[in-house]
Amino acid sequence: MNTARPIESRSNQKMEHNTWGFLKGLNFGERTLPERLSPKSARDLPVEAGRMRWILLALLSFGFSISSAQIEPNAGRWKTWVLTSCDQLRLPPPPDEATTRGEIAQLKEIAKQREAGTLERITWWNAGPPGYRWTSIAIPPGPANATVHSRIMALLSVAIYDATVAAWDSKYAYNRPRPTAFDPSLTSVLQNPQSPSYPSEHAVVAGAASTVLAYLFPDKADEFKSRAEEEVQVWVQGGLHYPSDVKAGLELGRAVGALVVEWAKRDGSDKTGSVDIPPGVGRWTGINPVAPFAGTRKTWVLSSGNQLRPGPPPDCRSSQGQAELAEVRNYPRTFESNATAFYWQSGRSNWNTVIDQKIFEYRLDINPPRAARVYALAYVAAYDATVACWDAKYTYWAIRPFMLGVTPLFTTPNHPSYPAAHGSFSGSISAVLASLFPQDAAALTALGTEAGESRLWGGIHFRSDIDTGLALGRAVAKLVIERAEKDGSQ
Repeated sequence: MNTARPIESRSNQKMEHNTWGFLKGLNFGERTLPERLSPKSARDLPVEAGRMRWILLALLSFGFSISSAQIEPNAGRWKTWVLTSCDQLRLPPPPDEATTRGEIAQLKEIAKQREAGTLERITWWNAGPPGYRWTSIAIPPGPANATVHSRIMALLSVAIYDATVAAWDSKYAYNRPRPTAFDPSLTSVLQNPQSPSYPSEHAVVAGAASTVLAYLFPDKADEFKSRAEEEVQVWVQGGLHYPSDVKAGLELGRAVGALVVEWAKRDGSDKTGSVDIPPGVGRWTGINPVAPFAGTRKTWVLSSGNQLRPGPPPDCRSSQGQAELAEVRNYPRTFESNATAFYWQSGRSNWNTVIDQKIFEYRLDINPPRAARVYALAYVAAYDATVACWDAKYTYWAIRPFMLGVTPLFTTPNHPSYPAAHGSFSGSISAVLASLFPQDAAALTALGTEAGESRLWGGIHFRSDIDTGLALGRAVAKLVIERAEKDGSQ
C-alpha cells in the first residue's frame, strides 16, 4: 500500500477488474485480436502488444495492483511471544451493516475536509510498514549502552509483532471489507491493502508501541499517547479504515502492549546493588561498572543468561595473551579503519537502518506481519545475546587493553572486556538477517564481523573478546532461527 505520494483511489476490486478486463483479450503468443482494441492487421499486433505492456507498467508505477492475493491470511496463527495463543485477545465482531453505512457517511464528510496537511501526515506515517516510524521514534538520542538499547528494541519489536498477529487473527475471523470496497463512491487517498479492514493494523501497532514506549520513557508517556491518537486518525481521514477499525485496533494494541510491559516488569532489569570487583592479575580494574546484573535478566529463547557461557579468556601473561596485546597495540591504524571504528562507536551505527533496507528491498513494507517478524527475531536475538554477553563479562571480569597501556581511539566503555558486546550484539542480528535474507547472507555476515573487528581497530578489545563475542551472538541467533522455523510462518 506504500506509494511515493498519495493517489486518489476507489475500490481496489473495481480497479483490478477493469485492468484485467482491458488486458484479458491480449494473447501475444497466439496473436489473437484484443476485444477492446480497434481491428488491426496482423503485422500491427506486436506494436499493440508493446503499447499494452507500457500501459501496464505505467499503471504499476502509479501504485496500481493487478494482484488480488491476500496479505498473509494465515498470519493470525503464527507463534507469538507474550500471547498464550493467537486468539487470546480476539476482538468482538465489527459493526453490522447499518452501522457500517453510518460510518461510510462519516468518512464521506471527513473526506471533504482533506487538505495538504492531512496528505502530508498520511504520507509520513505511510512511509513503510506499520512499525517503521515507531522503531525510529524509539531510538534514544546519542550513544546507548547495549543492555539498554537491546531491551528497548526487543520489547518494542515483540509488542509490534504480537499485536500484528493478534490483528490478523481478528481480520480474517471477520473479513470486513475496506470502506471503498463496501461503497465504491467513497474515495481514499491510497490504494487499499489486500487485507480485511477490521481492526486497523496501523492502529494496533500504534497502541502497542505507544504503550511500551510510555513504560520505557515515562516522562514522554503523554507524547507517545498523542502521537498514537494522531496516527490512527490519519487512516480514517484517508478513507482506508472505518472509525470502528481504528478504535478497536488501538484498544487491541494497548492490550498487547500491557502484556509486554508486564513481562518487562519481571525481567530483572531493575536489579541494583553493590558488586565486589575481584582483584588479581588480568582482572578489570575500574570502578562503578555498567549494568553488572544484566547477565541475570530474563531471556526470550535462552533458558538463562549462562546457557551458552563461553570458557574463560586467555591469561594476559600467557603467550596468547601477549600476542593479543601486541596485536591491538601495534595495529596499523589508517583513515579507513579509524572511520569504521568511529562509525560503530557512534549512535549512527544503528541496525535499524540495515533491517529497514532489507524490508524495503524485498517489499516486505507492504506485508505488515512479515516486516514485524523480521524486527522481532532480530532484536530478540540481540537482547538475549547481550544478556549472555553480560553474564560472561561479570563472570570473568577481564582486563581492558587501555589498562595494559594501549591508547584507544575513544573512551573505553566502563565494563569488563570479555566477550565483546559489539561482537555479541552485531553477530546475533547479522546472523538472523542472513537467515531471513539468504541472498544477502555473505554481505550481512561481513557487516556483523566488521562491527566486531572495529573494536580491535579502536583499541578497546582483544582478539579473543571479538571472536568469542561473535561466536556467542551467532549461537544465540541459531536458537532464534530454530524457533522461527517452527513459528507457522512457513
